[in-house]
Amino acid sequence: MKVISTNIGEPVTFEWNGKKEQTGIFKYPKDEGLFLGKIEVKDDTVIDRVHHAGINKACYLFSSDYYDYWKKVYPQLEWHWGMFGENLTISGLDESEIRVGDIYKIGNALVQVSQPREPCYKLGIRFGNQKILKEFIAHNHPGTYVKILEEDHVKAGDNVVIVEKSENPLTVQQFYTLLYAKEKSKELLQLFMANESVPQYKKDRFKKHLS
Repeated sequence: MKVISTNIGEPVTFEWNGKKEQTGIFKYPKDEGLFLGKIEVKDDTVIDRVHHAGINKACYLFSSDYYDYWKKVYPQLEWHWGMFGENLTISGLDESEIRVGDIYKIGNALVQVSQPREPCYKLGIRFGNQKILKEFIAHNHPGTYVKILEEDHVKAGDNVVIVEKSENPLTVQQFYTLLYAKEKSKELLQLFMANESVPQYKKDRFKKHLS
């Protein structure tokens, strides 16, 4: 895997249900790269800190491999890296192979896979159509958030190298499937609850499905 683009955004104001809101999802490539901090990407815009940034969502990665698919779905848009609000656009990122808890070296930064991205209405604002939420969920390639174990600067062209594979086989895609499945797989639930890298607040939300 390799970093294709590093992206950050400025605050964008929009109207939602009669009220003015702001979002940082409109991200654009930054040629000089990014500094990955423990709780956020330096100089990036984070409006909603309840659902974005923090230890478990310090940086968002999305695969460049799926851009061609989405360009066909939304050909009217002006396309560039960062369209999904990702800080790092990564080639070869496959959520069906990456495990929650995997540790990677990106440039000189050390990161750990924590959880998939769950789309909200602001992705619909970015794409000019709220139907993308259901489309994004159905496509089953959400990208992933990472924890930053060792802070450092990352730039386009940096390799993304596996350092340590999680012993728990729960993949990012399985985590994502579990989030939206009406009937939760008991096997996946067991892997989910046993995975030390799954955020505790997520586990607490799923305890009701164990009985």
